[in-house]
Amino acid sequence: MKILLILPPLIPLTAAALSLLSWRWRSIQRVLAVAGTAGLLGTALALLDQVWRKGIQATQVGGWPAPFGITLVADLFSAIMVVLAGLTGLAVAVYSLASMDARREEHGYYPLMHTLLMGVCGAFLTGDLFNLYVWFEVMLMASFVLLALGGERAQMEGAIKYVTLNLISSALFLAAVGMLYGAAGTLNMADLARKLSHVAESGLVTTLALLFLVAFGIKAAVFPLFFWLPASYHTPPVAVSAIFAGLLTKVGVYALIRVFTLLFVQDVGFTHTLILVVAGLTMVTGVLGAIVQNEFRRILSFHIISQIGYMIMGLGLFTLPAVAGSVFYIVHHIIVKTNLFLVSGVARRLRGSYELKRLGGLYQACPGLSILFLIPALSLAGMPPLSGFFAKLSLVRAGLEGEQYAIVAAALGVSLLTLLSMTKIWAEAFWKEETKREPKQEAAIEPEPRASWSLLLWPIATLAALTVAMGVAAEPVFTLATRAAEQLMNPADYIRAVLGEGP
Repeated sequence: MKILLILPPLIPLTAAALSLLSWRWRSIQRVLAVAGTAGLLGTALALLDQVWRKGIQATQVGGWPAPFGITLVADLFSAIMVVLAGLTGLAVAVYSLASMDARREEHGYYPLMHTLLMGVCGAFLTGDLFNLYVWFEVMLMASFVLLALGGERAQMEGAIKYVTLNLISSALFLAAVGMLYGAAGTLNMADLARKLSHVAESGLVTTLALLFLVAFGIKAAVFPLFFWLPASYHTPPVAVSAIFAGLLTKVGVYALIRVFTLLFVQDVGFTHTLILVVAGLTMVTGVLGAIVQNEFRRILSFHIISQIGYMIMGLGLFTLPAVAGSVFYIVHHIIVKTNLFLVSGVARRLRGSYELKRLGGLYQACPGLSILFLIPALSLAGMPPLSGFFAKLSLVRAGLEGEQYAIVAAALGVSLLTLLSMTKIWAEAFWKEETKREPKQEAAIEPEPRASWSLLLWPIATLAALTVAMGVAAEPVFTLATRAAEQLMNPADYIRAVLGEGP
């Protein structure tokens, strides 16, 4: 059994269990939060290195041979996603030490965070559709409790919307899994890739593909299934918002890319063209929603939706450069979006609000924080030489090569509108004079920090440095993304790693 495939879900599970055993000792839980996420990141990097050097890795839990047992498999795409989960988890864990209130810590914040990371890593590494459903449910349970933890009115309203639509998604997913099993007699993804091409009813396979598109589309927050996200992501403490923004919708994107490169490739002219149309509409509606908002985190929440469009644009184009661009874009976006939410939390700590009209003067008060905001904000808008520029450039080039001029025009236009909305935040929160405080400010969601400011700023600075590094040294990252795309577009190696034979 390849131990590096087991450890990414096992480490968060162990950390969650130890945190529960340390329920009365918050200091131990805090140490476990950092140690557990650091261990996850280290293991994920080792797994990525092994997959890079030795190729796709697979193991059968319990010794049952594929396709009958529980398969864990890591290609470069899934290994990259596990690394990003570890990085995001560590950044948020350190940030939480100075931002999370004692009441939430006492009611299980850290065990829930580890459980969420366990579900995310399990979803990235599973080789079986039913187990993907199971890991989605682990994630959903942990994320719902994290969203509602604290019991504030806004949180509960957002949590109800979040869980309702995600339960609908889970029901559709489970129904699609059942019908797919009835059609193919297996749920192992490698085995499905081999058998679906021989299913006589091609219309049935296309119908199932659309069911999976809707189920994963809800979880990824694509058009028109995104309404739950901006209604919920701005309501919990900022550390929870940050890990949600970085990881949760990306699991849905990962699932879309996985099944529409491995399983549902029989009717590309229809399914992937539909995905391309959805990508364009997702970009446009998300950025238009962001422009009209006046609350820091709501603007960022709508931008999550808009940026999801770029991630699935490459899938819709369905060429090697386009899929490589999607992988690059996912890496860039997870780092940038997590960072922007963390910056919003510091801004709120300094000014007592997320409302732009109540902010101001942050450039004069904290010029360092202003720079740390500008780096991810300009990267999100695609400004050179930051990571977002090269991620968008790769997708635009792929679109032009495929003569898909409408999606290219949408991508470029949305970039300009993204820059406009980031400029709005800069002008209101950082550049204008500080707004006079009203006698009655909004109630604080988070307490005054108990730890040093460095615990808030170091994760932000580290993620900003990675954003710059990915832009300055884009070639190695794009090489990694291209190799990951090659494995996705040529699934024979994936099938061979799991089943021991070609398609």
